[in-house]
Amino acid sequence: MAFLGSILKRTFELRERIPKIRRVNAYKQQVRVLKKLLTKAEFTAFGEHYNFSKIRNEKDIVSAFQNSVKTHDYNSLYEKWWYRAVNGEANVCWPKRVKYFALSSGTSGAASKHIPITSDMLRAIKKGAIRQMMLHGCYDFPKEHFQRGILMLGGSTHLNYNGTYFEGDLSGIQAKNIPFFFQHFYKPGKRISKERDWETKLEEITKNAKNWDIAIVVGVPAWVQILFEKIITEYNVKTIHDIWPNLVVYVHGGVAIAPYKKGFDKLLGKPIMYFDSYLSSEGFIAFQDRQGTDSCRMVLDNGIFFEFVPFNEKNFDSEGVIVQTPETFHIGQVEEGIEYALLLSTCAGAWRYLIGDVVKFTSLERNEIIITGRTKHFLSLCGEHLSQDNMNRAIEVVSAEMNVNIKEFTVAGINYESLFAHHWFIGSDDKIDAVVLRRRIDEVLKDLNDDYKVERIAALKEVIIDVLPSHVFYDYMQSKGKIGGAFKFPRVLKGDALHDWEAYLGKRVL
Repeated sequence: MAFLGSILKRTFELRERIPKIRRVNAYKQQVRVLKKLLTKAEFTAFGEHYNFSKIRNEKDIVSAFQNSVKTHDYNSLYEKWWYRAVNGEANVCWPKRVKYFALSSGTSGAASKHIPITSDMLRAIKKGAIRQMMLHGCYDFPKEHFQRGILMLGGSTHLNYNGTYFEGDLSGIQAKNIPFFFQHFYKPGKRISKERDWETKLEEITKNAKNWDIAIVVGVPAWVQILFEKIITEYNVKTIHDIWPNLVVYVHGGVAIAPYKKGFDKLLGKPIMYFDSYLSSEGFIAFQDRQGTDSCRMVLDNGIFFEFVPFNEKNFDSEGVIVQTPETFHIGQVEEGIEYALLLSTCAGAWRYLIGDVVKFTSLERNEIIITGRTKHFLSLCGEHLSQDNMNRAIEVVSAEMNVNIKEFTVAGINYESLFAHHWFIGSDDKIDAVVLRRRIDEVLKDLNDDYKVERIAALKEVIIDVLPSHVFYDYMQSKGKIGGAFKFPRVLKGDALHDWEAYLGKRVL
């Protein structure tokens, strides 16, 4: 197998040494993508309804598309169109019948969403993943690195089949469709990947861990951290590198890695490289292609047409619901430092679809973005405009200062006396002085966010901190059937989700 490693290493290196073609204008890339999408879908029910045949021949195809097709959230797209595909109808929003649906509830929804996964989308996701893998040619890895295992900690490949389509976690659908040439590297392998019970899957991986030579781990931070802890405990070793000495890369996604870094440092025997991957059930959006940054480069030529809606009071109400006719921009019109909600039109039949994520461009030259939060997962009770990005940064700073491992957290905005307060629930197994923690989180947020600083003088009268054992968060997720795979605990709780969490804590003996 050393011969295979030499071939792969040489292939990656040669690809990186090929002179780069002049960077294609991002807007032109996106126009080509949009035209391909409209052309392929023009004879679907959706395409005929919105006259794609006419739109794709317009001189200004982007404006014609935006003026003709309304924006959608999940409910509006599902209730009028996607439900037909779920019922087995072909050619609804994309040619042919949809074979797979990814079950996704975001981070707080009670009912699972059915997101269509077409063969074209699967190819696009594979293409994006291969592009990210090719980055390894930039680094001085030995040839043996390219023949070692890649552990992908995701959902079950044993998908539910209802006679019309398969449904399951996107990571499970991906794993079920892994190319044959990747099977040699893929761990935990077909048998364990089929396991539906998350605890059993972790036990099986732990039992086999000593037999694998893992170089790359892929998965959501919280679950990867739990797995590392289980393996370290099982084999009575100090770090995960005592079991996997050649582990050098961790590809994460779903949530920001910063709040988890402190915890990972305690589980590692040596530094590793972290790479972010912005993959959602709706498509492969971006990936981190260089070290020394938290930003991801958008994938602009791979089956997704992007639009950007300024995340402000003009386009969204106080609950984060988009207005009927929002102001939208294409990739050639965006600015750095502005928060935008993403609209996607994809090769899976999503059209001007509000994915729910809020991003900010950090480099227009490189088309790089960071995720700052979600449209419905921010706090602005009285104008404090607190984003997930602010929260993540505060936890990162405070956990480093206090030398504690904060594994999970969530924040709720509540009524307090006649005004408002923020209620933080912190998940940690370390001994923490809650008074100091509260003071430092508040101080860091004041430094990060001027609006927050002003409102702490005025209407935002209190910050409340509850420190809970980390297992409480995971037990709650398990009670909701949202354990493992791509599930993650919401950073902000509102409405029914908050009431449900409070009820769970009220009846639980901690």
